[in-house]
Amino acid sequence: MFDHVRADLAIVRERDPAARGAIEIVLCYPGFQALTLHRLSHKLWRSRIPLKLLARILSQLSRSMTGIEIHPGARIGVGVFIDHGMGVVIGETAEVGNRCLLYQGVTLGGTGKEHGKRHPTLANNVVVGAGAKVLGAIEVGANTRIGAGSVVVRDVDADCTVVGVPGRVIHQSGVRINPLAHSALPDAEAKVIKNLMDRIDELEQAVRRLKSENQSIDKYLGRTQKEEEGGEAQNLKDKEIVELFGEDI
Repeated sequence: MFDHVRADLAIVRERDPAARGAIEIVLCYPGFQALTLHRLSHKLWRSRIPLKLLARILSQLSRSMTGIEIHPGARIGVGVFIDHGMGVVIGETAEVGNRCLLYQGVTLGGTGKEHGKRHPTLANNVVVGAGAKVLGAIEVGANTRIGAGSVVVRDVDADCTVVGVPGRVIHQSGVRINPLAHSALPDAEAKVIKNLMDRIDELEQAVRRLKSENQSIDKYLGRTQKEEEGGEAQNLKDKEIVELFGEDI
């Protein structure tokens, strides 16, 4: 247990540039406090003498003090960092691998009332962004990033980037990721909209070419050309699109 506590201290100092010393981490970091109390409540939960009620009471005290709810039955590895962890919930049968990083509002929850394994398993070095929900007895592979606000309900392979509701794998690579870059995720919806807008522009250009050719034929044959009313063509410079996605789309 004390080896785990030392590893938890070390990972906070490694990943949080604001941490100025061990005493500050012990006194002022609710993520570290919640994990330390969980180590104790988990030991009580698994002890030979039934102390499950005491373990639950200790976990509830930890919840009221830190704002982080970890069931004493959850298995949490070495060097886990819960950063600004208010609202984090980790269920009874959840498993969190070594050196995982969880941000505020993360839920590792279940999806039903069945007994047995019903919460997710995170492999080593998984990063779960703020407000993300990982639900059910699913497995998330090592070195995977889950974007903020995502809802993951299916298994995810290693070295993936997952975003959206429901969570979709938008990138998979064997390249090691920066665990702190949970906000540097591609905007999958913006890319899809950009592709659609590009396609619309191509179609509008084709329509304009056909109209121009028809006008030339009508003029050659002496036909009367009808005036057509229509609004301006939709394109990526439209004010609403630029305001929503920015100039980089």
